Amino acid sequence: MKTSIQIVTDSSVQLTSEEVEKYNIHIVPLSVEIEGKNYVDGENITRQELIDNLRAGKYPKTSQPPLGKFVELYDKLGSDGSEVLAITISDVLSGTFNTAQTAAEMSSAQVTVINSKSTDRGLAFQVLAAAKDVAAGKTISEIKQHCSDIYKRTRINVLIDNLDCLVKGGRISRFAGAVTKLINLKVVVQLNNKSLDVVSKGRSRKTFLKFCQQVADAHQDNKILDLSLSHVGVDQEFLERLKNIILPSDSQANYLKRLTSPIIMTHTGLNAVGIITLSEKPEPQEA
Repeated sequence: MKTSIQIVTDSSVQLTSEEVEKYNIHIVPLSVEIEGKNYVDGENITRQELIDNLRAGKYPKTSQPPLGKFVELYDKLGSDGSEVLAITISDVLSGTFNTAQTAAEMSSAQVTVINSKSTDRGLAFQVLAAAKDVAAGKTISEIKQHCSDIYKRTRINVLIDNLDCLVKGGRISRFAGAVTKLINLKVVVQLNNKSLDVVSKGRSRKTFLKFCQQVADAHQDNKILDLSLSHVGVDQEFLERLKNIILPSDSQANYLKRLTSPIIMTHTGLNAVGIITLSEKPEPQEA
């Protein structure tokens, strides 16, 4: 009899409730801190409530990932002899991968941890692929290879409208933040294997529209299979404009438009949009 495999991920993932239920995905909630108080994603703060805090000028900070919650969940899932496969947010954005790995060493269960090098819907692409592979009877080794393939075909670009959270989080200097705010600079950052890199910048939202056209042009010979626009309180009309630029009118791509998670909002700030694509073929390697 084959040992079953249980899938674990963290709450930065962008999954619908239907997907979580259908594929029996186990999610460890991450936390943010606002004015000295700790909030657990989905337990005592919602995505909309975090947006309301941002609009009120209350800037969140990332909080230590929950080691104990990982160990507890691993032990519970492995109590019947099941193996556990944990797929986490990129270590560029969070210490969650290291925490999940430490928890695996402490757990009585047999646990494998994958650093997705991704997040949000990009993380979901790997989690869903893994869940389908489990149902098909694939091994951990085969699933890891599949996740690596998914990563190579995934691209995450984030349109940053407001740099306040990047300044508060220490990702850019206060001086640079003051200067860019003064000139109303908009930036696009790309999540890569080992870094978060600025790939475009400009003085207005037209920068974002122009960048989306570049995304569309780059995929003329590499069809987009899935597109997610994960955002922080952006108006629906603007999101629709972005989608219509990126996807050709005859596209059959799966499309998801949702608020992103509190942990990602903490990095991006208000009015950000994550453009997350899964393509038919691997994306060009980063420079």
